[in-house]
Amino acid sequence: MRKSTMFLLITACNLCLFVLMALHASLSQSQGNRERSDRARLVKELRLTDLCLFTEARYTRHPSMADLHAPFQDHPGALEHFPSGSLVTPPAAATRSHAQFP
Repeated sequence: MRKSTMFLLITACNLCLFVLMALHASLSQSQGNRERSDRARLVKELRLTDLCLFTEARYTRHPSMADLHAPFQDHPGALEHFPSGSLVTPPAAATRSHAQFP
């Protein structure tokens, strides 16, 4: 078999695989949209809260529901007890509201 024939055969196979992958992606996207809307309806019906990011402390589990002083609930000079506290920043709305006051 000539090298050019082998090249064309491999290129044709790759092109077929590419078309099949694109077809699969479009079919999966419509199914994913259906599943996403079902999940959104379930969350709305059950009135679920935000995603739980970490399991350690309440201010890292739900950052949108935490206040700025939760990590220092023992006293203002307390060190961070949990490693995830250094990964999660306070909610933007909470830091913006406190930045206005000197």
